[in-house]
Amino acid sequence: MKTEHRPYLGFGLGLRTEHYEALLEERPKVDWLEAISENYMVEGGKPLHYLDRFRRDYPMVLHGVSLSIGGSDPLDAEYLDRLAALIDRVEPLWVSDHLCWTGHRGVNMHDLLPLPQTEEAIAHVVERVRRVQDRLKRQILLENVSSYVSYRHSAMPEWEFLSAIADRADCLILLDVNNIFVSAYNHEFDPRRYLDGVDPRRVRQFHLAGHQNNGSHIVDTHDHPIVDGVWQLFAQAWRRFGPVSTMIERDADIPPLAELVAELEQARAIAADAEAAAPVAP
Repeated sequence: MKTEHRPYLGFGLGLRTEHYEALLEERPKVDWLEAISENYMVEGGKPLHYLDRFRRDYPMVLHGVSLSIGGSDPLDAEYLDRLAALIDRVEPLWVSDHLCWTGHRGVNMHDLLPLPQTEEAIAHVVERVRRVQDRLKRQILLENVSSYVSYRHSAMPEWEFLSAIADRADCLILLDVNNIFVSAYNHEFDPRRYLDGVDPRRVRQFHLAGHQNNGSHIVDTHDHPIVDGVWQLFAQAWRRFGPVSTMIERDADIPPLAELVAELEQARAIAADAEAAAPVAP
């Protein structure tokens, strides 16, 4: 496992078309960018024109939403070929997708659907991750998703499920702090148990985002500012895992770039306070 020297990029943003010109003209304090892979898996045009420009100025990573690593359909060879071509063009520092399934019998549900947390599902996902990593010639990161239902057959908590897959497939983890908060609220578990159950050596990236609290449940909408509870959990994650490349996702009701940069500054301040309060051993 080649994770002893974890690269640290600082604090970044998800690349969104609404911010293209402001990022290029204003050059705000954004350390790196995460691009949605599927938005740029095309043969030409403006998306790749802009992506090439950003790649010259910012460290870049790719984040996918359609790999369906947990699905029962065969892995999509054409999709992997197009992703490999994008990787060759962009040369991202890493590539991630979600620990979920997104469709069945060729029908894309356009959602990130959770898996039953069983040994059978672990074996299924591990075999598919190994094949994807062989095709892409690199480790990938898997992200924990927010969930709203659970399976009767689940035999372990999600953090054990995620950790077992990362260990057996020798892949890495994108730990979404907001998704942990959302799932903990929806399924009534202590989110700190999730943090404690994940191997720090596997974690390469954090996600932060906003959500919609409907009282009885929370929906991971990415259309609100980050709430205090997620900031507090982020501070705990920083104390647990040390410096981890952190970025903010905003996918709807997207504000001016300056508002997200202000949230990034808040993330920097919380991380600095957390590190000062409880320095992490090397």
